[in-house]
Amino acid sequence: MKRLAKIFYWGFTISFLGSLPLGTMNVTATNIAVQRGTYPASIFALGTLVVEAACVYAVLQTMQWVNKLKGFFKIFEWITATVVFGLSISFFTAAIKIQSFGNSAITNYHLQPFLFGMLLSILNPLHIPFWFGWSTVLLNKNILILQQKYFLIYIIGISMGTIAGFDVFIYGGNYIIQHLRDQQNILNWIVGAVLFVTATIQLYKIYKKKYKPAF
Repeated sequence: MKRLAKIFYWGFTISFLGSLPLGTMNVTATNIAVQRGTYPASIFALGTLVVEAACVYAVLQTMQWVNKLKGFFKIFEWITATVVFGLSISFFTAAIKIQSFGNSAITNYHLQPFLFGMLLSILNPLHIPFWFGWSTVLLNKNILILQQKYFLIYIIGISMGTIAGFDVFIYGGNYIIQHLRDQQNILNWIVGAVLFVTATIQLYKIYKKKYKPAF
């Protein structure tokens, strides 16, 4: 029970914090809430969540398969560290250029909110590398275990974290967007730093395992 609570906590926390930087989807959710109401915005958020949950499950299944192939797992660790490092660089670049991800929000659409949410989520390239990276970190810390019985609670935690993150924008409205946009530069530096440190620790652990003394 304690492990399940820990897996839920980390899934929720990572997903919630990962939903806060301004992006096309959360800003679009706010625009829908302002123009059409909170219910359509919530349906839009649910559509994005379905795709994200499917991506997380696919990532976990892939990790479970790779984990059985010990030789490939070493390569997998390098790839994951590289992906996390690349994500950190992208946040640093955004901070240096003082970019706000919310500037590209799509406001004109003719799809039902649920389908529109699914479409934008499918077009989002960050789901898989993001959850590949963090799931590997949790795996290395012995928090997450690659067994089917733990996948459900992990995905539930992620799903609730994502919904909570969207609710900040749906119910906070334009005030929240403006406040976060003012702090976007700082937020980018903080997220970038966390990812950079995570990637560095991952690379150090790989190096330490590779050159571990035989005596």
